[in-house]
Order: sequence, then structure tokens, then C-alpha cells
Amino acid sequence: MIHVKHACVIGWPIEHSRSPLLHGYWLKKYQIPGRYDRIAVSPETLDSFIDGFAGRGFVGGNVTIPHKEAVFRRVAVADPLTARLGSVNTLYLSDGTLYGTSTDGYGFVASAKQAVKDLDFAGIRVAVLGAGGAARSILGALLEQGVGRISVANRSPERAEAFAAEFGQKVEVVPWHGVETIFARTDMLVNATSLGMTGKDPLRIDLSPLPAHAVVCDIVYVPLLTPLLVSARSRGLRIIDGLGMLMHQAVPGFERWFGVRPEVTAELRSLLEADVMAKK
Repeated sequence: MIHVKHACVIGWPIEHSRSPLLHGYWLKKYQIPGRYDRIAVSPETLDSFIDGFAGRGFVGGNVTIPHKEAVFRRVAVADPLTARLGSVNTLYLSDGTLYGTSTDGYGFVASAKQAVKDLDFAGIRVAVLGAGGAARSILGALLEQGVGRISVANRSPERAEAFAAEFGQKVEVVPWHGVETIFARTDMLVNATSLGMTGKDPLRIDLSPLPAHAVVCDIVYVPLLTPLLVSARSRGLRIIDGLGMLMHQAVPGFERWFGVRPEVTAELRSLLEADVMAKK
């Protein structure tokens, strides 16, 4: 009898997630007997779901908005970077214990390097919008890459201050309103909020002060080209959409659950792009 390994993604809401399409593509490509499902888990039922995770037959899974930090507090963490971040997006079982890790930062860096071939993180100045789970992971990865300075802006300044204090002297907090005042000395701008996502409020920001060499990134991938990226491209700036991060962050989890390290290919990107465009 063939054992079918079962993984999932949880969030609230969860309908927008393309993770099942992504992992389903790899399961088929590598001829692995497995399943990957989308499961809506409300904040009120999150604790009971996590407590019963192993009993439901899962080998692992992913965590998306708004559960990344709450799940971190409910699982074991083995790697120091994730422990520092306080946020997880990937779950896995080991010897009956449910562990969490963060692959968002890895996915962001891998996506950026694939999209902008000459990108060198060493010494650059980065502006990050947001202070949630994804922003934490991205900050951790950027610091590991040796960036020079990171400016964080968040709608809740208290959250941003607490957030920045955990990451050391390379991270500063700047006001959400008027964040454009730092753009003239910014090499990379990262939107790590859900603003601009289909169904969410727009991200209203003036990109004109950014230098011509700046790179503009958005972790949102529905729509694929957010108003932020459209504005950046119209100014001739290089852009990185959220689909690359989605694909690359999925690689370590798939390898851990199903035993094969998958490739991020143009064919996979085309499949996901077509799905996003069909359902926008």
C-alpha cells in the first residue's frame, strides 16, 4: 500500500493562497504520492488546530496571514534565526513534536537574486514597510546578507519601535506618514504589508524621490502587478513581485516533507501567473 503524505496551508482567510497549486505541481512533476490542502483556520480555533495537528495525519504545512506569530508561540523552534524572528511560516513534525521555522526570508532573498541578476545586498540601504511576520523574516535575511541600513515604517509606530529594538543598530524606525523623506537615500524598497492586495486598502506612496537604480519589491502577489509595482515600473525602476518569494519560500518545506528538493522554473511561474490572472 502506497503511503500518501499529507501537508496543508492554514490562514484566515485562505482562499487567495496559491500554495496548493504550487505544491501540487511539484508533487506531480516528481511523481510523489502526496496531498497539499488549503484549510481555513480562524484565530479562535487556531490553538485547537495546532494541538491536534499530528493527529490529523499531516507531515507538515505552511502558515499564512494572520497566524505566523501566534503559531510561533505554539510550536517548538530549532533554528536560532526563527527563534529570534518570533514568526513561522513552515511546520514540520520530528519524532512526534511539531516544529516551526521561517522560510520567508530565504524566499525573499532567493527571489530577489533570481529576478535582478546583478543585485548585491552588501552595504545597501533598504526601506521596509510593515512590521508583521513576513517583515520580520525579511529583516532577518537582509541583515544576514550584510545590508548597510534598514529603515522600518509601520502604521503602528509602537510596534515598529519594539520590532526594530530586537534587530540592533542597523535598523531604524521612520514615520509611516512622510516615509518618502528617506527615499532619496534608499536602494531597495520592500512592501511587507498586505496593502495593495486585492480586497485590501491601497498603498498610497510617492516613489518619485527614489534614485534611478532603486529596486522596488512587493510581497503581495494578488494582483501580480500591484499599484506599487506599476508605479515603480512606469518610472523605469526594477521591480520584484511577490510570486517569486512565494515559490522560493516553498522549496525548503517541500523538501523536508516529501524528500525531494524542487526547482523554481519558468514553467512553474507561468502556471501560477495564469492562475492569478484568471482569478484576479
